[in-house]
Amino acid sequence: MSPVRQPIKRRITVPVAIGPLTVGGLAPIVVQSMTNTDTADVEATVRQVADLARAGSELVRITVNHESAAKAVPAIREALDAQGCKVPLVGDFHFNGHRLLTDYPECAQALAKYRINPGNVGTGEKKDSQFATMIELACRYERPVRIGVNWGSLDQDLIVRLMDENARSAAPREAEQVMHEAMVQSAISNAERAMALGLPKDRIILSCKMSGVQDLIAVYRKLAERGDYALHLGLTEAGMGSKGIVGSTAALAVLLQEGIGDTIRVSLTPAPGEARTREVVVAQEILQTMGLRAFAPMVTACPGCGRTTSDTFQHLAQNIQGYLRDQMPVWRTQYPGVETMQVAVMGCVVNGPGESKHANIGISLPGSGERPSAPVYVDGEKVTTLKGEGIAEQFKRMVDDYIEAHYGQGSRPGD
Repeated sequence: MSPVRQPIKRRITVPVAIGPLTVGGLAPIVVQSMTNTDTADVEATVRQVADLARAGSELVRITVNHESAAKAVPAIREALDAQGCKVPLVGDFHFNGHRLLTDYPECAQALAKYRINPGNVGTGEKKDSQFATMIELACRYERPVRIGVNWGSLDQDLIVRLMDENARSAAPREAEQVMHEAMVQSAISNAERAMALGLPKDRIILSCKMSGVQDLIAVYRKLAERGDYALHLGLTEAGMGSKGIVGSTAALAVLLQEGIGDTIRVSLTPAPGEARTREVVVAQEILQTMGLRAFAPMVTACPGCGRTTSDTFQHLAQNIQGYLRDQMPVWRTQYPGVETMQVAVMGCVVNGPGESKHANIGISLPGSGERPSAPVYVDGEKVTTLKGEGIAEQFKRMVDDYIEAHYGQGSRPGD
């Protein structure tokens, strides 16, 4: 099938256990997402968490920003468990996390991980004590913590100090470089504070979220050079639609190619009424197209040209890709390995037969003026030619048959 490629050499980090998952070490890169419901609305939050988990989010973060949200967390965990949805929940805390975790121990226990932004835990003298309280509670409940620095809420005292030092330097750096250094120092210094308070290194994940692609790449390269902490990647405030997808992909792909990153999130702003699950699909496709993980069979399809004035192949490609992804929640357990399958839906005879031969199963539909027939290739060999109005349904049945024959419980590896 596809040519053998040299695998990306991952940066080895300290593994962190989050419920049944491991982030870092030699574990696969974990996909995560975050709800946008009011956490106090148990029904809506449970529904969205379950949808994200079915789409493939392996961790789901929820906002815990006030008392009613903290009170709701145990009920959310209980309702998910009742559905058989075991996805670990991460609590996102800002400003009052020390108080909520202290006052609501059931919330602290129901969460599998805490996310702390050191720029938002307090100001002045309170900052150190409130951060310490959250770390001490993480130690008490044996929970890992993501120390998540965000450039929009970076510690202002640290920025001022570094800017002043830079201004006095004989060779001052650009303000942008000082900002990058502040991000990295904030993450590492707070991780060291957490360890001094008793939190083991194997319960710490770091992140430095930026909204600029080049900024994110520069900061994570620095972060990776200065330690072996497990790292969470994500372009913050990535935006809507293609802008958000392109920006996140541009930043994450560079870092992942360099072996940097143990868990990722693609932070898309959903269009009104759009499913939150889209960001999960994008994150999975980044990892899968880079050869880092496989989540669902992928469809190769040509973009179309003057030879393909009919849109039949476009409809078929869309139909097949949607069908394959929709079936994955069931197929993951029923057909182990099906996520690695390659399907080709091509629009004419120029590249169609060649691409179809490289896929596990592929079809080359007739282009403009070509004979109304569609050869189908299975594992590189032409097995039949489909004709007539029902080509799409015939091919779909052949895909089902291929999956059953090659990934069903009665099949053998290599069959």
